[in-house]
Amino acid sequence: MTDPALSELLDLALEAARRAGALLRDGRPADLGVAATKSSPIDVVTEMDIAAEKLITGYLTDFRPDDGFLGEEGASSPGSTGIRWVIDPLDGTVNYLYGLPTWAVSIAAERDGERVVGVVEAPMRRETYQAVLGGGAFANGEALRCRPTAPLDQALVSTGFNYVAHVRAHQADVAQRLIPRLRDIRRSGSAAVDLCDVAAGRLDGYYERGLHPWDLAAGDLIAREAGALTGGRPGLPADGDLTVAATPGVFEPLQTALDELGAWHD
Repeated sequence: MTDPALSELLDLALEAARRAGALLRDGRPADLGVAATKSSPIDVVTEMDIAAEKLITGYLTDFRPDDGFLGEEGASSPGSTGIRWVIDPLDGTVNYLYGLPTWAVSIAAERDGERVVGVVEAPMRRETYQAVLGGGAFANGEALRCRPTAPLDQALVSTGFNYVAHVRAHQADVAQRLIPRLRDIRRSGSAAVDLCDVAAGRLDGYYERGLHPWDLAAGDLIAREAGALTGGRPGLPADGDLTVAATPGVFEPLQTALDELGAWHD
């Protein structure tokens, strides 16, 4: 990496994610419960989500007090430097609540609106994913590349479901009609981990409706830097309507199928 500014941002994101991951892994109370709900009674926030975001924003502010923030648990400030940190302190909260291992800390840095750094820390996997715009993607120091291209009917694809009942019902209908066109489908419960699994060659593709910027910011960059393609509906970037990430040969047919099946609306 030749840009010292991006090197600084990466180092800060790595350390903040490492600290938050350690807090979440080692500090999880035995009687962990729900602190609040979001979109529905089953879309939850725990005290550890809040504590992890506070740790991350506090650490980053110590070094870069004038940067902006956008965090899932309420951190929001415009900043004055052109740098904005997009933070999901605990992606996969329901997994974490139940003691399942698929959860992660996701931190991205944007410069003048463009994502330039992404870090996903998955403590229970003992894996740290990272990417810098134009610099490739890595996991624990090893370069990542997405899988070689496969036909759609041989593709393993992951997805996620909304916590609002009627939205989830439509998503289940889309998945039911999509499955016969694929090798199979998976559901991990963490968008950040799914995007990194595309980057690492563990999945041929991933799609989901209803993601927020903090869900996808770091993972989207990591997937793209590993050679995957990402987007939303045909011709549009990944967003809350639809996020698609896949190997180059799977991306277009998967995106087209999802558009035909109405995966972009409720």
